[in-house]
Amino acid sequence: MSTTINKEEIQKFSKLADEWWDVNGKFKPLHMFNPVRIEYITENIKKQFNIKKEKSNFLDGIKILDIGCGGGLISEPMARLGATVTGIDASEKNINIANLHSKKGGLKINYFNTSPENFEVTDKFDVILNLEIVEHVDDINLYVKSCFKLLKKNGLMFTATLNRTFTSYVKAIIGAEYILRWLPIGTHDWNKFIKPEELEKLLSQEKFSTIDLKGLSFNPFTNKWKKSNDLSVNYIICSLKN
Repeated sequence: MSTTINKEEIQKFSKLADEWWDVNGKFKPLHMFNPVRIEYITENIKKQFNIKKEKSNFLDGIKILDIGCGGGLISEPMARLGATVTGIDASEKNINIANLHSKKGGLKINYFNTSPENFEVTDKFDVILNLEIVEHVDDINLYVKSCFKLLKKNGLMFTATLNRTFTSYVKAIIGAEYILRWLPIGTHDWNKFIKPEELEKLLSQEKFSTIDLKGLSFNPFTNKWKKSNDLSVNYIICSLKN
């Protein structure tokens, strides 16, 4: 039976699970990444669902599925903004960490130790988040098909990943893993990076249409990530289920 689960990847991230919420630990890059991800996601949700509210819980009524949720780094901010959030991850240890942390914070998030192809729901989601996950899965075609089944018609899917370019090899592998040591060596396999045009083609085959495509670039002077037109390393696609 086909699966999206890569056991080696799951073992790798399970070993790091205790560090999910250490802002200076192994997942520091994702903590730094979060503000620009949240900004991009929420501004597109507002547009698609015509949300005019400016209050703190403006995502109230929006059902979000966070796939590959890890320790809940993106699930929790979405829940704090009022969304009804479900997080799934193939690592049981990640889910245990996520559950514990959300309860400490008084947040109600539904976490499940599963993968998208094995996750069945009666009520589909308005939004699916695939953030820094598709480069770690096996059978990306099955992955996208599974996402399609879980998303409502006219729902949004956000896919953030890494481009397969010489620049991404230098920055994301050599720079981030070997020189700056932002990430443990072996975190990424450059051969599993996917070009934006390849991802868009795959999405269109499953009846998704691209609404927006942005690069995400790190500014070493401000020590912050920002949206950009540079797609050579990190990028994010917002797509609509037709």
